[in-house]
Amino acid sequence: MNFLFAALGVLGVASSGPLIAATLGATSVSALAIAFWRNAIGAAVMATPTLVRQPRQFGRITGREFRWSALAAVALALHFACFITSLQLTSVAAATALVCLQSAWIAVFQLVRGTRHRWQVLVGLGIAFGGVVAITGFDLGSSPQALVGDLLAMAGGALAGLYTLAGGKARQSMTTGTYTTLCYGMCAALVAVLALIAGQPLAGFEPAGWLGIAAITVCAQLVGHTAFNHLLATMSPLIVSMIILLEIPGAALLAAVFLHETLPAGTYAGLGLILVGLAVVVLGQRNGRGQRSGRAGRRGAATQEEPPSERLAELGTD
Repeated sequence: MNFLFAALGVLGVASSGPLIAATLGATSVSALAIAFWRNAIGAAVMATPTLVRQPRQFGRITGREFRWSALAAVALALHFACFITSLQLTSVAAATALVCLQSAWIAVFQLVRGTRHRWQVLVGLGIAFGGVVAITGFDLGSSPQALVGDLLAMAGGALAGLYTLAGGKARQSMTTGTYTTLCYGMCAALVAVLALIAGQPLAGFEPAGWLGIAAITVCAQLVGHTAFNHLLATMSPLIVSMIILLEIPGAALLAAVFLHETLPAGTYAGLGLILVGLAVVVLGQRNGRGQRSGRAGRRGAATQEEPPSERLAELGTD
């Protein structure tokens, strides 16, 4: 079942960049309008089944859950503002690859907090990061405008990493429907404030613009992000973020087919490196679980807590 959610998530988020670029380029829709509507609609859709089946869930949200959800919402709002704007300044392939550096940012955040990663995870991250570099190229943009777009995409990646970590904390005790409704709703409110400050309209668009917003919301928000939010309940945020790296080849191929965007020379080598990096990280985590299971069987049920370097299943959720 996790494989199905991962596949749906990758397909959903991979369509995000091309759909956003196409909508921004062909309609009068603003960047923050896309961020606002995809979160507002997403919150409404996710709230409906929860309100019907378990209406008391929202009244049981604890202060801890609210704080982590609020932090995730702030990070998500700023992530959308940076990433969607970057798609107006640089290529879809470059922006998508750079924003997917969130897994590397997660590792950096965890290292700063004292987490000791297994060497397999670090090697896998390094290989995957090398793939991102190969795709985007050593020259991040061929013009000042493209460089600004690249920097915004990198900032969006860091914010996405923070969103993933905070979401992992909140999802330890919240259902998917409750968390996504709360997070998307607060994110939409924050984006509305940003739009007001920036003077970007949130309505008054032509039918093609609304169609673009609807497509982005369904594919990226309802399918993509919600699938990954569900995976956060059973998988490490670091591993989830590594899976999201598959958004890079997906977005590049979709942009090439539908937007006629020329792929960077190092794209294909980069795709291979990313897939190898993913395999190394997943195998490293699996080996860590197997070693812990063996030790637990020898020690009995009342084993003492593993050191941080061994608790791979809890990376990002400690």
